[in-house]
Amino acid sequence: MTTDYDPIAEQYQRSKQQPWRTFVECFTLMKLAGDPRDMAVLDVACGEGFYTRMIRERGAACVTGVDLSQGMIDLANKQEAIHQQGVEYIVGDARELPTTDQYDLAIAAYLLNYARTRDELQAMCDGIARTLKPGGRFVTVNSSPAYHFPSAPSFRQYGFETTAVGDWQEGTPITWTFHLEDGPFDIENYYLSVETHEAAFREAGFREVHWHAPKLSPDGLKDNTVDFWSPLMENSPVAFIECVK
Repeated sequence: MTTDYDPIAEQYQRSKQQPWRTFVECFTLMKLAGDPRDMAVLDVACGEGFYTRMIRERGAACVTGVDLSQGMIDLANKQEAIHQQGVEYIVGDARELPTTDQYDLAIAAYLLNYARTRDELQAMCDGIARTLKPGGRFVTVNSSPAYHFPSAPSFRQYGFETTAVGDWQEGTPITWTFHLEDGPFDIENYYLSVETHEAAFREAGFREVHWHAPKLSPDGLKDNTVDFWSPLMENSPVAFIECVK
């Protein structure tokens, strides 16, 4: 997991405001998460707490955010000081989460795609499974393992672009470039196949695995047409996964 989020924490926070992230990523992930009322929820790779706060606002009984980046957790704690939602933020590694069996739901936005090898992916899946109660769910959005990034078109109209250089094989790096008003920044993640993900989920103890296509919020059509969204929706570089322990 080579991307250092500390120096880009504030930029990444602002990238969450790009329309595609609101009307596709956020809309689909929250639909998969469902109604969290009265649940204990863990947000893994929580970043500056974007989804952590949202889950709490939707009625979760208690929410914990975990992220490897101290810079991200610092931003999350600043937001907690302002909003006082009772969310706990912790610096931690998804691969080293303790066995608690206390959470009803775990969410993760862009965690698994930082695994460079099957062993790293397995460690992440094992860590998440250890935190969930029997019957608990894990929902996540990641770079799509089914997507062929070397042949990706330009997604510049949505505010980002992707590149993959070299042989397309397990562990090939994928660079995401986000374009903001004050300039671009890069994030690197890695390709591991659908089959590798499926095997890791099963070995971690998830008895059900469901893959979901992205959905477009009706609000996304207020300022943009169906034709604007079609290249992204029909050729999506992100995938949504739901696992049940």
